[in-house]
Amino acid sequence: MSKVLIIGAGGVGNVVAHKCAWAKDVFTEIMLASRTLSKCDQIAQDVLHFTGVKIQTAKVDADNVPELVKLIKSFGPKMIINVALPYQDLHIMDACLETGVHYLDTANYEPIDVAKFEYSWQWAYQDKFKKAGLMALLGCGFDPGVTGVFTAYAQKHHFDELHYLDIVDCNAGDHGKSFATNFNPEINIREITQKGKYWENGQWIEIDPLSIHQAVDYPHIGAKESYLLYHEELESLVKNFPTLKRARFWMTFSQNYITHLRVLENVGLTGIKPIKYQGIDIVPLQFLKAVLPEPSSLGENYQGQTSIGCQIKGVKDGNDKTYFVYNNCDHAVVYKECKAQAIAYTTGVPASIGATLMMRNEWMKPGVYNVEEFNPDPFMAELNKKGLPWHEQVNEKLAF
Repeated sequence: MSKVLIIGAGGVGNVVAHKCAWAKDVFTEIMLASRTLSKCDQIAQDVLHFTGVKIQTAKVDADNVPELVKLIKSFGPKMIINVALPYQDLHIMDACLETGVHYLDTANYEPIDVAKFEYSWQWAYQDKFKKAGLMALLGCGFDPGVTGVFTAYAQKHHFDELHYLDIVDCNAGDHGKSFATNFNPEINIREITQKGKYWENGQWIEIDPLSIHQAVDYPHIGAKESYLLYHEELESLVKNFPTLKRARFWMTFSQNYITHLRVLENVGLTGIKPIKYQGIDIVPLQFLKAVLPEPSSLGENYQGQTSIGCQIKGVKDGNDKTYFVYNNCDHAVVYKECKAQAIAYTTGVPASIGATLMMRNEWMKPGVYNVEEFNPDPFMAELNKKGLPWHEQVNEKLAF
């Protein structure tokens, strides 16, 4: 049906490439591009082995708009799936506008010199994309992404009003490393070490990092200590579901992880401001990223499951109601399918689904949108088909 250009050759890019290759009826040609061509070539070999589909590869600097434009014009895709760094979102959106190509990403823009993420920079592109007749779909991973679809599905099928939303994210897997992050270390650590924040009674409430936590019982996993963080989908969800009285995000971390993180913070290795080392400016967190295990390398020996879902309270037909919708994903099963680990898989599969719905014109209108602004039903159906089956519990006791 259409050509697609995937930018980013990390663990998520690997999953997106595999899933797009399986969708031969939707994506007639696939190109994978990154700053490091060797990573693209390795993924292309794996895609060929697992799917029998040959994909093209290219080298591109996603910070360089003219270079992006040149590549886009030479390949001629209908859309770009951006799974590069969040710092590069606006550059890739600019290149899409210049070349007349649709856009999708999995994480919102974040300035490289400030540990802060919000949608304002990308929402500001609304008029530009509308005028160009192009669509930009933001945050189409799992969280953000599926969590927004879950919330929209709950609103459509189970509630007249949503009042309380708690997104719960557990990784109960074991990769055997002393300390490693499951996605880009730089982005992961910036996210965790900034102040937490949640929505309550019409305002944002800010807390010290990791200062609020409690045990949460996750399906087929059990009780895990979960920490309140700020996560980007909260910003769009409270905007698009204005009846929400409170919205929070919780994520599990082991005590081992917290201990390592505290030590790294204390010695300054999580800093994002450049320091001089032997006459050269280096960013401590970027140096730390270079010495930590590459997230895409964790899959082979990863055991255990992830569990991510939305616990919701609200009202239906004048009565109080609770609803819990979630997915569990097994690291070892994912590795057998496409040599990935479950964190990358749960991000990459939804990105490929969002792109599929856009190319089928089921989710397609000019402008800049978050996933919860579209009909959730076709996305929910695709999750069951593409390896992320979901489960629901109605009017059962929730953690919050």
